[in-house]
Amino acid sequence: MVRKKGSLILCSAFLFVAWNALLLLYLWGRPPIGRLGELGGAEPGGKEAWAAGGGKPGGVNLAGELIRVAEEVEEQFETQKKLLQQIERQRAGWAQQRAVERRESEDASRVKDVAIQQPPRTSGPIKTNMAVGEQKRSQRTGPTAGLGVDSQNPQGSTRDHKATPSSPEPVIPILVIACDRVTVKRSLDRLIQYRPSPELHPIIVSQDCGHAETARVIGSYGAQVTHIRQPDLADIRVRPEHRKFQGYYKIARHYRWALNQVFHTFSQPTVVIVEDDLEVAPDFFEYFRALYPILNADPTLWCVSAWNDNGRDALVDPSRPELLYRTDFFPGLGWMLLKEMWDELEPKWPSAFWDDWMRQPEQRRNRSCIRPEISRTITFGRKGVSLGQFFDQYLRYIKLNTEFVPFIKQDLSYLLKEKYDETFITEVYSATLVKMEQLQQTGTLSGPGPYRVQYSSRESFKVFARTLGVMDDLKSGVPRTGYRGVVSFLHRGRRVFLAPPEGWTQYNTSWS
Repeated sequence: MVRKKGSLILCSAFLFVAWNALLLLYLWGRPPIGRLGELGGAEPGGKEAWAAGGGKPGGVNLAGELIRVAEEVEEQFETQKKLLQQIERQRAGWAQQRAVERRESEDASRVKDVAIQQPPRTSGPIKTNMAVGEQKRSQRTGPTAGLGVDSQNPQGSTRDHKATPSSPEPVIPILVIACDRVTVKRSLDRLIQYRPSPELHPIIVSQDCGHAETARVIGSYGAQVTHIRQPDLADIRVRPEHRKFQGYYKIARHYRWALNQVFHTFSQPTVVIVEDDLEVAPDFFEYFRALYPILNADPTLWCVSAWNDNGRDALVDPSRPELLYRTDFFPGLGWMLLKEMWDELEPKWPSAFWDDWMRQPEQRRNRSCIRPEISRTITFGRKGVSLGQFFDQYLRYIKLNTEFVPFIKQDLSYLLKEKYDETFITEVYSATLVKMEQLQQTGTLSGPGPYRVQYSSRESFKVFARTLGVMDDLKSGVPRTGYRGVVSFLHRGRRVFLAPPEGWTQYNTSWS
């Protein structure tokens, strides 16, 4: 449209110039009104007097001719003046329309980059919980508190969703994975309570299992959340020895479907995934907003997690809620994922046990996650497909952060690998090397630490971990919260590093 309007302006200007050129040629080609010469002209005051009326036979009425030419020129100037005024009005109109279109284009780009767009209705019924006035306001100003889509199978198309200068505030939606827990209300209440902006953090609840009472609880939030339902509730054919793991297969199927909705139907650049048995901390949203640029900038990172597997009250420093770490262990339990990473993982997504699959070296590919000193989520769901595994022994004791940390105002660039590794290695291997007995015996250590306990085998790691109260399991050779094989925690108020010998190079997968 803009190209067509520009062509019209050029054509109008060309006609104006051409018209003036023709007029000049016309005037130059007329017999000169001056001295008698070859063309029979006359000059006032010359030997040939000006004729006032009729002249000599065959002569020229010079005064009348001059008046006639002057009138023609004035008429042509008047025509050109009107043409110029028309061109100017048209140009002004086009300029105004271009400005409007440019603003609309910028608004559309902003909404595209920072808002979940309601997917087009291509198949299946799509119900909306959003009022008409809310929809119109959304079209004018951006996204509302939630998408308000309640769909069995929403469809959509992938769009470019990179942040742009016109949209400095990225939208980070929250995906709640739900099934048959009516206690999802506890999760949603905290998310809505601490959410700083419904526009920047739409909440999408993806429900599996078809549990009616849970669906009613989710539906009670109206337009505050978007409720989508996993359409495939059928049992999955598994090997006979895996029948007891049917729940894990359904969870993996649900995750795949729900993440495809977020990234491919709703076209979002990132998402924070929580489950229906997680409660979040007051600075949960601040934490992820501050770390989103770090995750985007560092290709050696593949997730940000709100969870510390060794986050029990006695193992963390309550005076340092701002402490953040890199970890080679995928923590889950409230974690942020970029679309680019999902595009890599989705084609090979496993049929079951997706979290352990994520911890395999083929998926991790030497990439790390960010995790906090004090967890920004806790789990209250003892009942589930894992039948309370780890819950009674570990999970119920995880400390939830209660102090709001303004992470957005902090410089978090120290978490980038090239900066972090140098500082981390120096801190760990300059710490005083002590024996386990010294840590356990009161009064044998005089300083505040940090201290280092060294392990050299799978067996020594597990013995030391159990003795010190940290989780002792390894996945593909990686200890929980470990970075470069090092597990950091507090023991009796002192910082301790459970670390491999200096010069560590890689994990031994046979330790799993």
